[in-house]
Amino acid sequence: MGRRKRERTPPDAPGPRPARRREAVSRLLTGCGEFVSARQLHALAVLQEVDVSLTTVYRALNELEEQGCADVVLDGNGERLYRPRTAGEHRHYLLCRDCGVSRVLDAAVVETWTERVGEETGFAALEHLVQLSGICGPCQSTDPAGRAPGATAGE
Repeated sequence: MGRRKRERTPPDAPGPRPARRREAVSRLLTGCGEFVSARQLHALAVLQEVDVSLTTVYRALNELEEQGCADVVLDGNGERLYRPRTAGEHRHYLLCRDCGVSRVLDAAVVETWTERVGEETGFAALEHLVQLSGICGPCQSTDPAGRAPGATAGE
């Protein structure tokens, strides 16, 4: 008798294997102290020998964002960066354009303003994205060319 060929389950097929991989992505993200891109998180997975594809990382991060378990900001190139969030906790950040360090902001005024706009316009379920970026103190003081903070090489 011939051996029966076993069908291989695709890595991202519905079922328990992908769920374990998505959980692994969530654990990796939780271990990161700052915002990271999907590619950075995938590279970390490879270093830690976690078997997840880049596609799985993107899907898992998208699910975490949809579930309110990840905050997302855009870097200077428009790439999405992710950071874990406690469910239901909405935050705003100040992000350094040089090194990527982030600081949580007390943005109660933004939330109050958003509610007022909704009341005044009759709109409901408003969503907003507020993102502030700048150059942090350490990056300002370590510019090797002695340029003004935020200046480019030609300035």
